[in-house]
Amino acid sequence: MAVAEFPSSLKSQLNLSSTTAFQANRFYDHRRCSFRPFYRARSSPITCSVAPNQVEAAPVAAKTGEPKSKSDCYGVFCLTYDLKAEEETTSWKKMINIAVSGAAGMISNHLLFKLAAGEVFGPDQPIALKLLGSERSLQALEGVAMELEDSLFPLLREVVISIDPYEVFQDADWALLIGAKPRGPGMERAGLLDINGQIFAEQGKALNAVASPNVKVIVVGNPCNTNALICLKNAPKIPAKNFHALTRLDENRAKCQLALKAGVFYDQVSNMTIWGNHSTTQVPDFLNARINGLPVKEVIKDHRWLEEEFTEKVQKRGGVLIEKWGRSSAASTSVSIVDAIRSLITPTPEGDWFSSGVYSTGNPYGIAEDIVFSMPCRSKGDGDYELVKDVIFDDYLRKRIAKTEAELLAEKRCVAHLTGEGIAVCDLPEDTMLPGEM
Repeated sequence: MAVAEFPSSLKSQLNLSSTTAFQANRFYDHRRCSFRPFYRARSSPITCSVAPNQVEAAPVAAKTGEPKSKSDCYGVFCLTYDLKAEEETTSWKKMINIAVSGAAGMISNHLLFKLAAGEVFGPDQPIALKLLGSERSLQALEGVAMELEDSLFPLLREVVISIDPYEVFQDADWALLIGAKPRGPGMERAGLLDINGQIFAEQGKALNAVASPNVKVIVVGNPCNTNALICLKNAPKIPAKNFHALTRLDENRAKCQLALKAGVFYDQVSNMTIWGNHSTTQVPDFLNARINGLPVKEVIKDHRWLEEEFTEKVQKRGGVLIEKWGRSSAASTSVSIVDAIRSLITPTPEGDWFSSGVYSTGNPYGIAEDIVFSMPCRSKGDGDYELVKDVIFDDYLRKRIAKTEAELLAEKRCVAHLTGEGIAVCDLPEDTMLPGEM
């Protein structure tokens, strides 16, 4: 097929810009245009893989009652679809905007295609993916956008890539904050808190300025609990309850270990809580967990294994995976993000609950307020949650919770300069590792 360059008059008519973002709405007959190069001079050639005689003047946009503004779309892609005009899409829900940071990374490489395929929000939920990268990852991000184009996902109606969080977070309904700097050799945990804290402070400000006022935020980038706290403190317009730190992978790992020990399939394990920080002080709670509806301690009689080997296996699972695999978990992390979202948009099964790192103020457990602490939650499926009250504690569990609580309070003091609470004082009790660190 011939490759034709758009004439300059048509470029002007379509208002195409290669300096701010790339957006890929789908033609319903699956024709594709690729704008190259990205983020370069406006005079750069813009090519499309259609013959010259196939290039037509832009049609008049269908009136949908919600006209798009220039900041929402780019050129011809504003005019390629009307979700109410086609029989197949008339029953679809209103499109939602999903912002993803670290979108060129391995976790996102698994996650984005699950989102686009409808595995997360359902087969009748069209989405727009807004992808945030860095100058260094921009070329890789272009490749991600091209793969999303070539996958022909009917539900994926828009793709935007940018290095500006204020563009990516515009009108976001969900923000999945994956991107963060990994801990390098010789780097103290305090240094990691400061470097990544600055990233999440800026992203919090951007969310506060341009995101949907009820945006749901899931922080994955580590140290995720304190990054989530920094983010919410810099976004006062957004309810603190809307921020989550991802501890679902820890919950999934704990369920797997209990299932293995009990000799059952892991879907028989329920009521699993991860308390506290996403670090090696996290507390996998076997006291309240159940196997086939029975308390774990009634099924697994080896209580020493529960207190020692089980807890350590969950805490250090990420490090062991790196030793075996040569890199940190990506696929299982993306699955746990999907699980975390589904737990908020699907009613929690009667009597069960799930774990999430949430804002602790007002909690019924006596845990310190004003930190992000993983606790047991239930949801009605409306994107909101409530904390579970019918849990029990013993001395072992309270002692472990106190340790992870002390670590999070120390982290909070270490980032006081990023949360508007004065001068930072780093007195971390010990240099604990993240589950994926060596």
